[in-house]
Formats: sequence, C-alpha cells, structure tokens
Amino acid sequence: MREEFLDPGVNNEVEESDEIGLRPRRLSDFVGQRELKEHLAIVIEAARRRNQPIDHLLLAGPPGLGKTTMAGIVAAEMGVHLHITSGPTLERAGDLAAILTKLGEGDVLFIDEIH
Repeated sequence: MREEFLDPGVNNEVEESDEIGLRPRRLSDFVGQRELKEHLAIVIEAARRRNQPIDHLLLAGPPGLGKTTMAGIVAAEMGVHLHITSGPTLERAGDLAAILTKLGEGDVLFIDEIH
C-alpha cells in the first residue's frame, strides 16, 4: 500500500471540486427521487424550449436527500454554472448582493441550510 495512505499527517480532506466531480451530472444518472426527476425534466425541457433560464426552484427536505446534487444536475442540464453558499454565511443584505453580482446569465445559485 502506498505510504501517503498510511501517513496520519497527510491531509485527508476531500476538496469540494473532488466531491462535486463524484456527483451525478444528469437526471438519468441520479438514483431515486423518481417523481422529482420527472417534474424537473419537464421544467428543464420547458426552459430549454423557451430559451430562458429556470426562474426558481425550492428543494426542501432532510439532510442526505440529494438537494445539493440535484442543484448541480439542474445547472449541468441547463449548461450553466452552479454557485453554492449557505444560509448562515449570509449575515447581511450585502452578502447576498455580492454573490448575485457575480452570477452569470442563467447561473444556478444554491443556498443550503436555510432555517
């Protein structure tokens, strides 16, 4: 076995880009949530035919349901970038404004942990 796998001093944290690379990128690759996938397929196809971005989606549920993954799938299916932030990091109105000004046309903004 390679030494870096055994060395406790090696950083074993998974980079966000690595984690996102392991997630499904298409609705057809996502396991489960059949009804949600059917509805999203309709929404995505309608937006494509209108040549417009999807206006908004609310993905709600307990941790582990696949909300972040589904947001990434929507972005990939629409051919736009995914931007991820979390509710606790948005302390002031200016925090959200700073994120919104960096979004490209049609980009997906996923806000996790909104309580």
